[in-house]
Amino acid sequence: MGLKNELLEKIQNKTIKVGVVGLGYVGLPLAVEKAKAGFKTTGFDVQAQKVDMVNKGQNYIGDVVNEDLAEIVKSGMLKATSDFSFIKEVDFIAICVPTPLDIHQQPDISYVRDSAVAVSKYLKKGTMVVLESTTYPGTTEELLKPILEEGSGLVCGKDFYLGFSPERVDPGNLIYKTKNTPKVVGAIGDDAREVIAAMYRAVLSSDVYEVSSPAVAEMEKILENTYRNINIGLVNELAQLCHKMKISIWEVIDAAKSKPYGFQAFYPGPGLGGHCIPLDPYYLSWKAREFGFHTSMIESSMMINDKMPEYTVDRTAEILNSFEKSLKGAKVLQLGVAYKQDIDDYRESPAIVVGEILRNKGAQVDYYDPYILEYKHSGKIIKGLKNISDETVKKYDIVIVTTAHTKVDYEMVAKNAKAVFDTKNAMKAVKNRKNLYLL
Repeated sequence: MGLKNELLEKIQNKTIKVGVVGLGYVGLPLAVEKAKAGFKTTGFDVQAQKVDMVNKGQNYIGDVVNEDLAEIVKSGMLKATSDFSFIKEVDFIAICVPTPLDIHQQPDISYVRDSAVAVSKYLKKGTMVVLESTTYPGTTEELLKPILEEGSGLVCGKDFYLGFSPERVDPGNLIYKTKNTPKVVGAIGDDAREVIAAMYRAVLSSDVYEVSSPAVAEMEKILENTYRNINIGLVNELAQLCHKMKISIWEVIDAAKSKPYGFQAFYPGPGLGGHCIPLDPYYLSWKAREFGFHTSMIESSMMINDKMPEYTVDRTAEILNSFEKSLKGAKVLQLGVAYKQDIDDYRESPAIVVGEILRNKGAQVDYYDPYILEYKHSGKIIKGLKNISDETVKKYDIVIVTTAHTKVDYEMVAKNAKAVFDTKNAMKAVKNRKNLYLL
């Protein structure tokens, strides 16, 4: 019958067994959707706590519906393990592990490499392997393929199929989830691409866009997030200029987006956070140097965005000085430490960097975030306020809005704060603006 037709038939009959390596913000929602679509799924994670929670039907990811997880676990369609030998039992493997930066701001692909080595030991003939972790162009073909072939003794394209399909997860997005977000698929060989794309089409309600190679899919993902990085860098730079010119960047953007074509609104803030946008451009600039190429525009935007937490602190000191108050010793309340609105994710959050800089400069900093009661940074646990009130806000010399959570009474804050520095324009609707300062 041939490997391609055999796998296509198994997809149609839903006899494919699925494995997902990494049960984080990408992996768990994907595993849930695979199981809900009728494919028996096994999730793998090195963290025993995650494995235990999944096997108990207990959810820890905001984009997963609690009842969905509980139901598919109870029905036996989803289970989790920390034993990599489960790989020999599955026909489709999605690798969804972190791809952070190291201390030198260079790609750390150790999680991808280690996962590939572990998978290769148990990889069987007739398996599809797909990398979903964001990475530099060339990773699938230059790193994964040799590791999988050497460790398994199998031949890519003949004995197993290998591809790349970048994750597109936007935590907190109320419209687009894993199920209905269009997918891009690139693979090594036409047969591999056809079969892997068919597997995603059997699970998702969205379109699957096929590209000619894994490298194209890898670059596509980098483009998505670098596009945002550059445009946010542009408005962050303009925000600094507008402050000097005594012009509201927020009003400027609102006016510009009235144009029905040729403009997309991006907004300034205290920096960039999350698992993709602050990191992906570094992957591309690192890889570009291999070809003697410098991504000057990208690197410029990265520099601007990376400096925004420091700029935020400088502006805070400027505001305090206008009240004849020094930053050193000042009592500062941060509103929000999550990297974006209405989520509990603080990966790469610029708000945390702002807090760290403030403390290093001698400020007394507390924070309130209705989604994050504590966070770990530089080996320390930082605990937040459980709630805020009129009397709480009055105790501080300045309040800094670093995340635009909607579960905050901004009218109350504006009424009782000595000064508010709103870096996210979260208080746009507040009428009492006498002590309000915008980024």
